[in-house]
Amino acid sequence: MVTDVPYDKVRAVELRDGAVYLLDQRVLPSVLRYEICKTAREVAGAISAMVVRGAPAIGVTAAYGAALAVKSAYEREPRDWRAAVAPDLAFLRASRPTAVNLAWALDVMERVMATVGSGSPVAAVAAAARQLHADDIAANRQMGLYGAALLPAEARVLTHCNTGALATGGYGTALGVVRAAAAAQGIAMVYADETRPWLQGARLTAWELMEEGLPVTVLADSAAGALLRTGIIHAVLVGADRIAANGDTANKIGTYGLAVLARHHGVPFYVVAPTSTIDASCPDGAAIPIEERAQEEVLEWHGVAHSPAGARAWNPVFDVTPASLIDALITEQGVVERPDRASIARLLTSPR
Repeated sequence: MVTDVPYDKVRAVELRDGAVYLLDQRVLPSVLRYEICKTAREVAGAISAMVVRGAPAIGVTAAYGAALAVKSAYEREPRDWRAAVAPDLAFLRASRPTAVNLAWALDVMERVMATVGSGSPVAAVAAAARQLHADDIAANRQMGLYGAALLPAEARVLTHCNTGALATGGYGTALGVVRAAAAAQGIAMVYADETRPWLQGARLTAWELMEEGLPVTVLADSAAGALLRTGIIHAVLVGADRIAANGDTANKIGTYGLAVLARHHGVPFYVVAPTSTIDASCPDGAAIPIEERAQEEVLEWHGVAHSPAGARAWNPVFDVTPASLIDALITEQGVVERPDRASIARLLTSPR
């Protein structure tokens, strides 16, 4: 179910009126519309269909989907709701394979479910999901402060994909750094890769920044090398969908090439992500599952073919940037320069 909404009511992810409201990011910026999910299966379908995207936002959405699943299971089977909820939770887990925040959020929800006594679990699980959402926003703001301290006044930065409020619970990871820097010392320009094939940079990042009155210039992905060669870029800022135990990072396809270009031109390459994006059970980038989507996403645009009939396409959604190309990992727990296995382990075990 979808409904059009005015801009002043927009929130990317929200639980209210017994449903999960998701701003449909497939149609931005030309249409502002929510998709309303009343069941966990509908939430999982929306995640798979890219109604919502961005690892932290997917995690928040999955937590709210779990809340819907628990409510439905308890209404159907109040005495055995834990068994009744399991199929919906499994369906949510399978909706996107690369973004580790999804599994992390469901793990959090399942721990809450395990602590519920003999009464109704509905309120407790919904409250936990809302707390997870609030914690994500707080983490984003802290990352923003840490990241802004690495940038000069009136910096010019290059971003890839969308890492703002739309991709998180709110505020943003890499765009959170931009927001914090703009407030503290000013931002001269944000250069946003268009980010083929879904154009998250051209559509979503540019929209967020324009709505906030921040300067943005969109460029074709293939123009990034030429831009970096000019010497005007102070830093490249990207997000992450999964970070392995050794610091290797999966992010939107094109990130790896951007990291190579940044290193060649001597431009700092920063990954901005919450610690929930770190998968300590994943040894390195080779173990990160890389989702592939339909060929039509590359061969067509809105149903109109722009490649000849019979041509095939390779459409990986993510690539892996080796830790050796990352100058710093910016998290809510602090900045890890030149991340590696030892520094990631220290980060995860440090007092919080």
